[in-house]
Amino acid sequence: MDAIYQHFRKDEAPLIDELAEQLNLAATEYRPVLTDFLDPRQIHIARVLTGSDGDVKCHVFGGYIGAERARIIFAPAYFAPDLIDFEVAPLEINYPEKFAEMHHSNVLGTMANAGIKRTAFGDIITDGQRWQLFTTQTMSDWVQSNITKIGRIGVRLEPIGLDQVVTPANDWQPLEFSVTTLRLDSLVAHAFNMSRARAKALVEAQKVRLNFEVMTRPDEPVGQADLISVRGFGRVRITGLLGISKKGKQRLATEVIHK
Repeated sequence: MDAIYQHFRKDEAPLIDELAEQLNLAATEYRPVLTDFLDPRQIHIARVLTGSDGDVKCHVFGGYIGAERARIIFAPAYFAPDLIDFEVAPLEINYPEKFAEMHHSNVLGTMANAGIKRTAFGDIITDGQRWQLFTTQTMSDWVQSNITKIGRIGVRLEPIGLDQVVTPANDWQPLEFSVTTLRLDSLVAHAFNMSRARAKALVEAQKVRLNFEVMTRPDEPVGQADLISVRGFGRVRITGLLGISKKGKQRLATEVIHK
């Protein structure tokens, strides 16, 4: 395990321990083990821990193809999970569309303010008209009963089938660039074409989230599968580490959404 830890951030050690324990449970008890919702970076760590040659496989599903947040089933090689095994419950957000406008940040804030742990719900998506979110099956009834307003908008959350999930509208654009160092302010500066000083100031002003958590350290290391949100600018996710350039810089493959 020591060799694994050195490839990740120190603050990720507790997550590595938890995932390793779940993986070991699947191996020793020879049965599937289901995680909570994980973010892209956490899913990447789970895949690294699982490897490609072991007796335990890593199955990922978040309610639709390409979901950012998803649940994982660690399972023996013989086990082929059905979608129902992931216990992902999609909910439609019904609201008076003609008189109100829904925003991702309002939905996320409502869920957080209700005391729902981030591990208990997944993506919040829209196709430009309909809005949907995903919870664990065990949380679904509570959410339907208790979330009746998002901001000042009266809402009704109703269960739907996986076949009714919309195709989310997004504007991810591929972008490759090189950085001298894999740190948060450098990534923000290159992704959104700003100075390093401005990126540093945005981080220190608590306007930058790394994997959904506010970060205040400009030198916070970043890596494969990290998702960064910058208030007022957009989002960037690291999809690949492409090696070192002739000038000694780290080449990155990313996807960016500009606001």
